[in-house]
Amino acid sequence: MSYGRKRVLVTGGAGFLGSHLCERLLAENCDVLCVDNFFTGTKENIAHLIGNPYFELIRHDVTFPLYVEVDEIFNLACPASPIHYQRDPVQTTKTSVHGAINMLGLAKRVGAKIFQASTSEVYGDPEVHPQPEDYRGSVNTIGPRACYDEGKRCAETLFFDYWRQHALRIKVARIFNTYGPRMHPNDGRVVSNFIVQALEGRDITIYGDGSQTRSFCFCSDLIEGFIRLMNSGDDVTGPINLGNPGEFTMLELAETVLRLTGSKSKLVFMPLPADDPKQRQPNITLAKQVLGWQPTIPLEEGLARTIAYFRERVGH
Repeated sequence: MSYGRKRVLVTGGAGFLGSHLCERLLAENCDVLCVDNFFTGTKENIAHLIGNPYFELIRHDVTFPLYVEVDEIFNLACPASPIHYQRDPVQTTKTSVHGAINMLGLAKRVGAKIFQASTSEVYGDPEVHPQPEDYRGSVNTIGPRACYDEGKRCAETLFFDYWRQHALRIKVARIFNTYGPRMHPNDGRVVSNFIVQALEGRDITIYGDGSQTRSFCFCSDLIEGFIRLMNSGDDVTGPINLGNPGEFTMLELAETVLRLTGSKSKLVFMPLPADDPKQRQPNITLAKQVLGWQPTIPLEEGLARTIAYFRERVGH
């Protein structure tokens, strides 16, 4: 262990969630090492942290080993939206699998506790609703989304094998839909899509008939879940679902965005993409029981904060 401040490595630290996590860790008096290859992360997300003497940035790809001395590792590195992870699907799988192997190897060498940002995508197009952690999923291993889904599933396997084989201290969180400031404006995710389209006065694109549902968790709520999981006892390994169980249809989301932006955009309907889940809602009983965690930010409040961020970004 280090003397004084806890040294924490955040891979994917310049990304949407990674940058919020770096901020929170600095507020908790940690010494933060942010690692990112800037495939989807941006320096803009962490520019305000660069002058902090306890913040360090390294440009590095986690598919290659990293040799640093740290006490804790948050492994968030991986593109998380279909537009980005399907651009180079082989590299996406490598980032999840080789990245997990490299970070687990680092954790083993330095005796660090390690957190894996897994995903609700491991449940595939679920036949059980809402999804508890013991549900094994309904997945397509050869579809266009599989590079991300299967990469994350394999990373979970590696984490639990390192835990069993090397007694590594692991934490695995399955993240459900999250939104907030610093989302990539062109990431193809529904919240950023709707907001940017509304602010620019373009048609709002709804895939399918708009009846498919998602549960949206504001980023600060999710980061609180990360911190609580990492600080839990060594007997708590996860996987633990982190997300908001409040479920909304895509049509409800689009209408709320239109109202909050005051936009005159029209709704247009397009065919549903391959393997797009019809329903996605977390069962967060375990997070409530073990971590004392549940989301606190209502959708309208979170959307208002996100819209304010995008108004600056898209020049309104």
